[in-house]
Amino acid sequence: MATVGLVLLLGGCRRDMQDQPKYKPLHESEFFADHRSERPMVDDTVPRGYLRTDLARYTGKMNGVDINYFPFAITREDLTRGQDRFNIYCSPCHSRLGDGNGLIVKRGYHNPPSYYTDRVMKAPLGHFFDVITNGFGAMPSYASRVMPDDRWRIIAYIRTLQFSENASINDVPPEDRAKLGASATAELANVSSSHPSPQSTTGPNEVPSPFSGVIPPAAPWNPNAAASEQTGRPYGQAAENAGTLPVSDTTTIQGGNH
Repeated sequence: MATVGLVLLLGGCRRDMQDQPKYKPLHESEFFADHRSERPMVDDTVPRGYLRTDLARYTGKMNGVDINYFPFAITREDLTRGQDRFNIYCSPCHSRLGDGNGLIVKRGYHNPPSYYTDRVMKAPLGHFFDVITNGFGAMPSYASRVMPDDRWRIIAYIRTLQFSENASINDVPPEDRAKLGASATAELANVSSSHPSPQSTTGPNEVPSPFSGVIPPAAPWNPNAAASEQTGRPYGQAAENAGTLPVSDTTTIQGGNH
């Protein structure tokens, strides 16, 4: 009886599981009329977590018009996150000041507008969302890299930058004005809507942007000095003080020297 039971048990151990009737990815099918084993998504199917019925939040528009409000409350944590995403994705072109003089621009990329121009200052919030989502001009779409809520956080940080350069004492809530020192209050009182936008200046040893219209002066060529440079040091050895600048040669950015 034990032998019979063992035979019956071994008879159930077959390889059908690994040879089951299934399609390997992208293999041809004889069952479907179009011969595709990979079936298209059923119409009106919504993946879990992607039911985006809040049009304002996910398009920046209502009835085809850009909205001018945030679809969710912005907290300090949201601003911090927005600053982080801005520095990663936006500052290479727009600069961390938002003046449009980022490092990529200084190397020849198209110059984006400053956030402090009258047109951009007055643009509705939904406009920024649309630009980040779909791109604008030379700017590509960032929809695949920046999630919708992070786009709103970036926009909130852009508004913070704009207010930081154009704020007046009237923008400070009355109950908080007493907390400001006399000098800060006086400074804010003198700021108007025509406050000049911040501009990064180019240091004396930095090549200006090719779009700036500034032609750097040509350095005088001395054949004797060139020959000395070529023969006066071993191959591969850097010239003395190579890659260094005098202490006074700094690039000035509004707000301090760097």
